Amino acid sequence: MTHEPLHISVLPQETLDWLKPRPGGCYADGTLGLGGHTELMLRRSAPDGRVFGFEWDCQAAVLAQERLVQFGEQFQLIPASYADMAKECRARNIGPLDGILLDLGASSLQFDRPERGFSFQNDAPLDMRMNTGLPDTAADLVNSVDEEQLADIFYNYGEERQSRRIARRIAEARLIQPVTSTRQLADIVRHAVPGKYQPKNIHPATKVFQALRIAVNRELDNLAKILTDAPQLLAPGGRLCIITFHSLEDRMVKQAFLGHPALQVLTKKPVLPNEDELRSNPRSRSAKLRVAERI
Repeated sequence: MTHEPLHISVLPQETLDWLKPRPGGCYADGTLGLGGHTELMLRRSAPDGRVFGFEWDCQAAVLAQERLVQFGEQFQLIPASYADMAKECRARNIGPLDGILLDLGASSLQFDRPERGFSFQNDAPLDMRMNTGLPDTAADLVNSVDEEQLADIFYNYGEERQSRRIARRIAEARLIQPVTSTRQLADIVRHAVPGKYQPKNIHPATKVFQALRIAVNRELDNLAKILTDAPQLLAPGGRLCIITFHSLEDRMVKQAFLGHPALQVLTKKPVLPNEDELRSNPRSRSAKLRVAERI
């Protein structure tokens, strides 16, 4: 059996050091992905620790299940979003948990498969759904949301300063024909932003694509829910480790940790990738790990 080298887990050693999985412990990886972090947790908690992996992306879930079958009953896949962790744990009589890990954002699997529509590197349908059961694709939003709402999505979720100019150009373009492909949208954004305002190191459509992905998958709503639910799922001394890639997410995590009476913050500043990791995995450059412990 072979596994596609699609994803390198970020902050792997740092995550283990802070989560402290141990034999006999009970843990949840809320963002299973291709199972990289979960495999490390399973090895560290062997022979009788258990890890429950939550994954709502069917493609990722299948690949992770194949990768982790070697661990037998030590691992259980739960095909659901981490936002539903509390409900799923209650239904399965799981817990209390000794640790919860969340590695937020899209995975390399999603970015590197053109048909998923997360990237403008290839021309593909403008989809961006992490779970194909979600009702609306990115194309649905781009073609149905009014211009002002589009601008708000780009500004609030992507911190895109040219949001209104871009939204206006999209609204004009979709009157001629629907915007249905990644390359089509990327070209519209590129032509909408004057050269003097285009970023030097990234494609001008990068923040727009990020914002649409967050909106389509309701990522901030899901994060808000797990930040409310997670402390009640943890055993005393259990740890909540969250890796973010976006300033909005990091701010939400920081404020939730500080504001919850049952949590003690263990990382005064976020843990960042070291130079070796940045060289070997450039996608880790925005990663920030924050950790809190159930009192």
